[in-house]
Amino acid sequence: MASLEKLPPEALEHVANYFRALSEATRLRILSNLGTGEMSVGEIAEKVESSTANVSRHLAQMAQHGLVARESRGNSAYYRIVDPAVQELCDLVCGSIARRFDQAASTGAAFVKSAPPSAKL
Repeated sequence: MASLEKLPPEALEHVANYFRALSEATRLRILSNLGTGEMSVGEIAEKVESSTANVSRHLAQMAQHGLVARESRGNSAYYRIVDPAVQELCDLVCGSIARRFDQAASTGAAFVKSAPPSAKL
């Protein structure tokens, strides 16, 4: 298994792009729904409560990075997750966030929201 330290700089750029593709909440909602199996763009749009145009744009971005695959059938496009690591990564991160929420709730502390990046002058 390759580790971060062993990757050359050009490979790290691909890693960064992969994470960028996952860095949008709508895309995570789409992936969550695709985790149950293949779906049409219209079905996904309905599940994530978004327009088909918006969902199509997000799916195209994820397809570009090899996260999902598209198959045309008649007038519909169907998508599925092609990289099983996506599901594993999302489960890992979501589990970590859930534990932080649980810990904050049990200690009575508020979950700390990260501050927005400071504006560059």
